[in-house]
Amino acid sequence: MKFIEMTGATLDSIINDGELHVQDLDGAGVKPDSIVRVNQQGDIEVRRAHKWDVIGGLLGKFEDRIKETTGFDWAG
Repeated sequence: MKFIEMTGATLDSIINDGELHVQDLDGAGVKPDSIVRVNQQGDIEVRRAHKWDVIGGLLGKFEDRIKETTGFDWAG
């Protein structure tokens, strides 16, 4: 599966209304310096000490938002 990694702060800037909200990020333990990743289906995962946890998903044309904001492309 391919992902684009970013920080929690970057994810916060990408999220639109109706998607995972800021309160949800904090509740999921995502801080501004957390490592998160999004797969091509829009699933959001946060890096924990020993694993990745799925915490939600992005909707709509998230691919363009992610690529423009991060400057990254999908990596396997």
